[in-house]
Amino acid sequence: MNKRNKAYATCDRNERLSKNKFSPFRVCVDVSRQILEVWEDQKLIKSYPVSTSQYGTGFEEGSFKTPTGNFCVCEKIGDHAPIGAVFRARQQTGETASEANRNDDLILTRILRLDGCDAENANTRERMVYIHGTNREDLIGTPASHGCVRLKNYDMLDLYNRLPLHTPVAILPHASSV
Repeated sequence: MNKRNKAYATCDRNERLSKNKFSPFRVCVDVSRQILEVWEDQKLIKSYPVSTSQYGTGFEEGSFKTPTGNFCVCEKIGDHAPIGAVFRARQQTGETASEANRNDDLILTRILRLDGCDAENANTRERMVYIHGTNREDLIGTPASHGCVRLKNYDMLDLYNRLPLHTPVAILPHASSV
């Protein structure tokens, strides 16, 4: 069984991927290049610069590291929120980024919540690792997050609108690992 089929089998255990098992979409995050790519079938359709963890990659609870491996989008949050909407505990606060402190590590615009599909990253959902917009767009392209995958807010909106629930996501230390 190749890595992709293994990811599907593991996620099927939770019945999160079964509805979209044959989705033409998949996402690949290359940590070394700080890039997120969206693939449809075998064609690259979009890429976005991102920011992964300033602490590197890893799976430990409380490490603030970006986990690697196979995941699926298990929840989409923020359907009708404005660009720059602030989220805390996955709930919209009513604030926007222009009203919030720039030095905080804010979750903005939309959230794609990830569920780990490998034994090593099975705690991803509990660790609250997301793909989300940020108030620190100036740091996109460099490792600066606290474990999540950050995007510029308009890029996050575009990504959110492209991907269905249960889209497979691979976070890899290097693209050559694909």
